[in-house]
Amino acid sequence: MSFNLSTLLMTIITSIIVIVIAIAGTRRLTTGVPKGMQNVLEWLVDFVYGIIGSTIGLKKGANFIFLALTLIMFIFVGNMLGLPMNFITVHDEPFSIFGIDIVTQQMINESEIIENGHKVVDVAWWKSPTADANVTLAMSVSIIILSQIFSIKYLGFKGYVKHYFEPHFLFFPLHIIEDFSKTLTLGFRLYGNIFAGEVLIGVILLMGMAGIVPLAIWQGFSIFVGFIQAYVFTILSMVYISQKISH
Repeated sequence: MSFNLSTLLMTIITSIIVIVIAIAGTRRLTTGVPKGMQNVLEWLVDFVYGIIGSTIGLKKGANFIFLALTLIMFIFVGNMLGLPMNFITVHDEPFSIFGIDIVTQQMINESEIIENGHKVVDVAWWKSPTADANVTLAMSVSIIILSQIFSIKYLGFKGYVKHYFEPHFLFFPLHIIEDFSKTLTLGFRLYGNIFAGEVLIGVILLMGMAGIVPLAIWQGFSIFVGFIQAYVFTILSMVYISQKISH
């Protein structure tokens, strides 16, 4: 088993930033006119309430407010981290720290260049964690598993099983395929958009000074894409949960 340490690092950094934003927005709460980060966080909470209301319903969906809020904040912050900079370290050979192999086989296959008989490996230490399919697929698997758990909780085991045989028992394999396809599309949609955006930024950077204007335009568009993808992942997650807990 191998681990992508840059992905682990960026996932931790993303989580820390989300926690700091949450603390900054709630440390000086006021019932009057909100200011600063409280205003931003209240707007975000209202936005998430709208998502819950349009998918699950506020009465039944109250328990999912914090799940949706965590999803949209984590994904948006993660999407933004790869935009302003990209730290790449070049090594002549795969290396290790404390006996841990830093360059996984996947990274070698994707980034190795043969120069003068030596293997040159580019290691990207700063990137969006959501530009790694392992992260986005793990998130989508978690959502699908949660939807199964909540289905049993809200409908009971009998109602949960009955769902898979509606409207006819012949639909059982289709429901299984549907759960599998939801997992793939939910994860790969987010990964594909963010990864492709970072690749294009790398291509534009190769243009040198001629790429300044295209880079500024694309980064502005990438902020929009980053928010849209966070919104899509969150609202689809709530839709999938809603489908599982509805009679």
